[in-house]
Amino acid sequence: MEILKLLPDMVVELKKTHPCGKRDFRIVRVGSICRIVCLSCGRDLEIDRIKLEIAIKKIVSDTSR
Repeated sequence: MEILKLLPDMVVELKKTHPCGKRDFRIVRVGSICRIVCLSCGRDLEIDRIKLEIAIKKIVSDTSR
C-alpha cells in the first residue's frame, strides 16, 4: 500500500457517505490523527491517518498543484 501525501486544504472523496448524504471532506489537520470537515454540513471529525487513507476514494482537489 502506497502512503498518500495528505496536505491541509485538500478535498477528498470518501468511499462511504456521511449521514448528511455527501462524500466530500476538506482535510484541516494532518498527523497520526487527521481532522476532516464535511463540505455539506460542516461537521468536523478526527480520524486515524491509516483509516483515512483506506477510506479515501479519490482526491478531488490538491493544493500542491
